[in-house]
Amino acid sequence: MSENCLSPDEKKKLISRNLHEVLGEEKLTELLKVGDIKIYWGTATTGKPHIAYFVPMTKIADFLKAGCHVTILLADLHAYLDNMKAPWELLQLRTKYYENLIKAMLEALGVPLEKLRFIQGTDYQLSKEYTLDVYRLSSLVTEHDAKKAGAEVVKQVDHPLLSGLLYPGLQALDEQYLGVDAQFGGVDQRKIFTFAEKYLPALGYAKRIHLMNPMVPGLTGSKMSSSDEDSKIDLLDDTAALKRKLKKAFCEPGNIANNGPLSFVKHVMFPVHGEFQVCRKEEFGGNVIYKTFAELEKDFADEKVHPGDLKSSLQMALDRLLDPIRKRFHSKELKELTAKAYPKPAKKSKGSPAAAVDDAQIASKVELRVGKVISAEKHPDADALYLEKIDFGDDSGPRTVISGLAGLVPLDSLKDRMIIGVCNLKPQKMRGIESQAMLLCSSKTTDETRVVEPLDPPAGSCVGDKIFVDGMKDLTPEERLNPKRKVWEKVQADLKVSADGEALWKDLSLMSIHGKVTSAKLRNAAIS
Repeated sequence: MSENCLSPDEKKKLISRNLHEVLGEEKLTELLKVGDIKIYWGTATTGKPHIAYFVPMTKIADFLKAGCHVTILLADLHAYLDNMKAPWELLQLRTKYYENLIKAMLEALGVPLEKLRFIQGTDYQLSKEYTLDVYRLSSLVTEHDAKKAGAEVVKQVDHPLLSGLLYPGLQALDEQYLGVDAQFGGVDQRKIFTFAEKYLPALGYAKRIHLMNPMVPGLTGSKMSSSDEDSKIDLLDDTAALKRKLKKAFCEPGNIANNGPLSFVKHVMFPVHGEFQVCRKEEFGGNVIYKTFAELEKDFADEKVHPGDLKSSLQMALDRLLDPIRKRFHSKELKELTAKAYPKPAKKSKGSPAAAVDDAQIASKVELRVGKVISAEKHPDADALYLEKIDFGDDSGPRTVISGLAGLVPLDSLKDRMIIGVCNLKPQKMRGIESQAMLLCSSKTTDETRVVEPLDPPAGSCVGDKIFVDGMKDLTPEERLNPKRKVWEKVQADLKVSADGEALWKDLSLMSIHGKVTSAKLRNAAIS
């Protein structure tokens, strides 16, 4: 059905479907009665866009199908201001890369592009008028409001740069200077949207409509990130890389919370195709086509759909979706653009400043994950060892872990306990049984008595959650630590429990997206 055949109510339904929230719904209804609305979506041109970009693209496709005039802001200035995530000299190249890739994505979705336009932020954000409005806004906004507005978007540090505080105000002003009726973004930008609604009228400008997408978890269960290789699939990844990354994706049987593959099917595959086919062998029920996501979600929750079948079916569907994008970027021109926009980092020589930075972030090489102890018993051949089965969210099932906790931690206290494990150590046999991870504990010796207790994950943690050092969330652990490099030994030497019971590495908190790692009773203790 063409946009001209759609009624205002049908257009509104298409515009608002699958959104998390709409601020200004009444205004949206009124504007659609008069004509087509103007919407903008902005993206900071930093790392390479990944498949999660299909989530906003499917909504932009809805907007275009509903007859909206859509502006995509390639926010190069914002990219630089957000802790200089993109070097100034690469911004122009990355802007071109983003424009070509986004066009390829929308063409793969089969939507008309006549009402789509791209604008580069620095094309108008350096003008006299815009700059004067930045100063006008800065005379009204407090540091508290600016920091609060950017809390979910701009990287938070103890001593923020002024650039990060400017970010929300610039995004608010973009609504006025792009001449739109509405701004579209993720629900993580809600505070910036409410900031705009408060401060634009104070400058004499209209309050806009705000359309918010839900946040879709990445493949590891947390937010999909351009800088986390395990969390994202590049839009130009080949079939082999696609299979490899999906195989590692967190997709626990029956678990519909923080399930990246399942969420991607919901927010991309169903809006694009209106259905989703799970392919499987006849002996396991054969292929089944789901007409609604609710049916698929229920069958997955009831374990009628196996994670392996969901992943392999998603991989085939993704291959078809990505194929035209890959083909477009096979051209010599776009290959050269990609190489220039994202140059490979120079090799680091020993003793160089770059090597020193690596030492400062060595803890990021260790993969720490939340696990749940499924069973625990004494090692059949060693009185001082326990044999545990621990679920870390691996597709292959629980891992076997050997711990030297006998006589130190009651056996019955481990069953069903949430713990933290080191998951990328080289497996090693302990009295004939291979240990595939290490359970992380705090320990302290007083009066010749050693007290040990497993560290506690933050409240609300799920199996498979990533634990990271504060400030290193977006850094990727090594797939397997090389024992010869003694990475774990170097990291472990600086692990400790503070006087407040917080788990630390060099005075930096161990944490997850849910909060900080703690030790229940021990204080000023070691961690091993």
